Amino acid sequence: MRKRMLSLFCVLALFLTYLPAVPALEGEARRAADTLITLGLLEEGTYDASAPANRADAVVMLVKLSGGTVPEAGRSSRFRDVPKEADAFVSYAVEQGWADAVSATSFGADQNIMANDWFVMLLRMLGYDEFTPSDAAMFARRVGLSSRAYTGIFTVGDLCESALDALRCSYPDGGGVLERLVERGLCARSAVSALGLDRPELTARQISDRYMSAVFSMALYETEGEIAESAPSADASGFFISPDGLAVTNYHSIDGAIQAVATLVTGESFPVERVIWYDKEMDLAVIRVSLTTLDGQRVPRFSALELVGTADLRPGDVAYTLSNPLGLGLAVSSGVISATAREVERYSLPCVMNTADISQGSSGGALLNVFGHVVAVTSGAYRVGNSMYLGVPVDIVLTLDLSAEGDTLPDVAAREAEKDGESDEQEEEEEPERNAPAARRTV
Repeated sequence: MRKRMLSLFCVLALFLTYLPAVPALEGEARRAADTLITLGLLEEGTYDASAPANRADAVVMLVKLSGGTVPEAGRSSRFRDVPKEADAFVSYAVEQGWADAVSATSFGADQNIMANDWFVMLLRMLGYDEFTPSDAAMFARRVGLSSRAYTGIFTVGDLCESALDALRCSYPDGGGVLERLVERGLCARSAVSALGLDRPELTARQISDRYMSAVFSMALYETEGEIAESAPSADASGFFISPDGLAVTNYHSIDGAIQAVATLVTGESFPVERVIWYDKEMDLAVIRVSLTTLDGQRVPRFSALELVGTADLRPGDVAYTLSNPLGLGLAVSSGVISATAREVERYSLPCVMNTADISQGSSGGALLNVFGHVVAVTSGAYRVGNSMYLGVPVDIVLTLDLSAEGDTLPDVAAREAEKDGESDEQEEEEEPERNAPAARRTV
């Protein structure tokens, strides 16, 4: 075992071997490289962030991330173009089915690695098999394995940043990449702790990187004319709670709509198929978003958020929102919990009041705790006052049976319009005194 470990670490410098000595990495790439160096996954040295990474660079990094035990380093006769130091890594990756050779005798070691090619290898290593090679980078972004969109030639900086992102990824069958490396003794637990990588509390940056892919902006259409002209009447937000398209939003976000379209951070747009459950007074709705885009492309899954509710929430806790403020696109904000059960007129449930900014268009977004779990749905704000934003607790959603087929948006709109008509007639007869609402709902 010791001999194998030595053989693995003696080639850690390979990533440096192929790259010229040029100005050091800058910004995010430098931060990522420093982290990898501290963890022992990258040899300290000088890199050029903008230089293209080659296929051999990528495979070496991939095998290190996997924690695989490569055979003794040495020259094999299979691939004639692979440097001696990389041969064991390349052979291992090909044998595992993670990487493909360009021919029977050539791996294409010096060829630039493209973004899709890298994510094909990474996804295969993690155990995902639901993607197509031409869609690998998009798939990784859609399911939250990548913190940003990568296209074209993959640079050294891209490789460092993506490798750092991969450390927080989980295998489909359970367990995380970094946890496996620590368990196998390939990364020191002390280094992980020193870097704060085992810290459960997340920053706003980490929340955005990890979970923005699970949130969507939503365009609402109330008439056939709006649909024909692609002119939505309102914008709102929503977030997935299961990979198959179940999502949560506010009821008032879909109120009156006969069509809705969810747009992900990837830019892909998906129609809302059904309303599985809703409660007008709670101002909550569970919807099903189609796995087929408006362009007819089928996707295998979505990224999803975990619901925990408000049982453990306390005033002063850090809170984050992910939503679509003003319909301008997905965004993150941060604040603190002001109150966990504020009684607010027009809501049948006590609301979570907080200081994390939202605006019109944010309705239906996610209010998360510091661990990245959803506690409430961003729903509205007081008419006056500062930083007095409201979220509807998701506790009820945790108790629901969401296996029903549900109704279409037009069916829900027609049913509620009929109810409203009956209610209006009754109010005209009774003529009750009505108070102005204490809070407004944003759509």
